[in-house]
Amino acid sequence: MAQVTLKNASVELAIYNSRGRGLKNEILRRAVGGSLEDTRDRSVTVVHALDAINLEVSSGERIGLIGHNGAGKTTLLRVLGRIYPPTSGEATITGRVSSLIDLSMGMDSESTGYENIVLRGVMLGLTRTQARALIPDVEEFSELGEYLNLPVRAYSSGMLLRLAFAVSTAVRPDIVILDEVIGVGDASFAQRAEQRLHGMIDKAEIMFLASHANNSIRRFCQRTLWLAGGKIVMDGPTDEVMDKYESANAAAAQEQAG
Repeated sequence: MAQVTLKNASVELAIYNSRGRGLKNEILRRAVGGSLEDTRDRSVTVVHALDAINLEVSSGERIGLIGHNGAGKTTLLRVLGRIYPPTSGEATITGRVSSLIDLSMGMDSESTGYENIVLRGVMLGLTRTQARALIPDVEEFSELGEYLNLPVRAYSSGMLLRLAFAVSTAVRPDIVILDEVIGVGDASFAQRAEQRLHGMIDKAEIMFLASHANNSIRRFCQRTLWLAGGKIVMDGPTDEVMDKYESANAAAAQEQAG
């Protein structure tokens, strides 16, 4: 059974040689989320990307993540995807995870498409034998044909995305992690990709979706976390959380306009 437990999980990122104008610090904060801390070493900025997150998620749940840019959504997804370990606290994640945040992670530009199927599969937690077993499925879905014999540095960005998406969705995970609903390639491929993605989500025990599209959160998620400044502001049923989030945004917009 898939299970996620975070206990006072925090992530602090040290950004070196980042001192300077306030604008640069603001860009850094927005890029990774959380808040900034001055250190004695003026060449270092510490970003509190997540701050003492407590979370329990069980099999069957579909979790939405909302919040403005810099709220900590992507950092939390990377903790859930085992990309970032907490710098303090605990993260216990039980089950095979498929993260569709960084689709091309683990790929080598000098290796062929076939070799990268295995590399990416191993990155997703498979053995080499299991990863090689993905090849027929990826061949059929990606429709890359003879290009799979070439180094991926010869691929267009669209071809690379096709390959990465095909491998990532060929795995049957217990936990699916998404940062926005993915659009891939031309209209024909995008339609097949959407069907494949929905099939993977349906079979997964747990899903996390971070999105700025409120309708996507309402459509796919029954429970939603509202993040701000690396902290959970509200955790509850999606409609309840979304109503308060949208009301707060409307009030802030009205105050700014006034």
